[in-house]
Amino acid sequence: MPKFYAYVAEKDGDNFSFGKKELDLIDLPEGEVTIRVRYSSVNFKDGLASTPNGRVLRSYPMVPGIDLAGEVVACSNASFQEGQPVLVTGYGLGVSHFGGFAEYARVPANWVVPLPQGLRLRDAMVIGTAGFTAGLAVKRMEENGLRPGQGPVLVVGATGGVGSIAVAVLANSGYEVTASTGKQSEVDYLKSLGASQVLSREEVSQESSRALEKELWAGAIDPVGGKTLAYLLRTTKYGGSVASMGNTGGPELNTTVFPFILRGVNLLGIDSVNCPMDSRLQVWDRLAASLSASQLDAMAVETPFDELPEALSAILKGGVRGRVVITL
Repeated sequence: MPKFYAYVAEKDGDNFSFGKKELDLIDLPEGEVTIRVRYSSVNFKDGLASTPNGRVLRSYPMVPGIDLAGEVVACSNASFQEGQPVLVTGYGLGVSHFGGFAEYARVPANWVVPLPQGLRLRDAMVIGTAGFTAGLAVKRMEENGLRPGQGPVLVVGATGGVGSIAVAVLANSGYEVTASTGKQSEVDYLKSLGASQVLSREEVSQESSRALEKELWAGAIDPVGGKTLAYLLRTTKYGGSVASMGNTGGPELNTTVFPFILRGVNLLGIDSVNCPMDSRLQVWDRLAASLSASQLDAMAVETPFDELPEALSAILKGGVRGRVVITL
């Protein structure tokens, strides 16, 4: 059996470790498709998985990494061909099933997405779970009536992975995009992705005693939560949608029913993990068609496999712009 390297999280009682280990293919979990992993990426959940109290891993030992892209080396049914470029995100990958921080992975065939036309394997991991979540949010908002010309769409936490992809996808689709960030040094970066205006974090997280405020946004994408989500609900236009998919600003939500019953605001929960495959394929095709190579390159920070621990530490500290792509 070929040997390969993987980063493994292990826990025995109070003793936790995370580091690079040599494994055999026989160590991989069951699944119809074996993949030679070429790229993975770093998400906030991956950072938590590398810590003793992250509370995201379902069992130990575990190979984290909720994203991967590579070529099929074996498939026990007719779903995929040897050498076919594919990607996997979501489901139990890197949480309850060995994930992308390894040179090889084995997964169920119904988790695997053929690489969309026009994307390189590296591009797929610049997008990854974060970008897929952004694309799914835009899809859901449009299904609830969002169209270009209705007013600005606000993207908060815009320099992160979800935010960066969301800004680019919305701008490329004809929307007027306002971005918000706590990193004022990144204004030029956000405008290069298509934002027409950039606000500070403080401007979109103000608390208020008012249940409703001036209608500002045709829609909003929110990976932050907390006070920011409450602000968005108070300031979204009549019939607009707020897509919620994160809680870096806290899990609590202090709001009232009035945005919903007086303005018909839609609060859309976005879950990328268990998204049905038909919707998953639609979102990936749109992302492949609507993101330019130059935009993806501007978002990407390539990191060698051996430097993964440093990248995981950086994302937990909020020190990452765009997307960190791990090269195996």
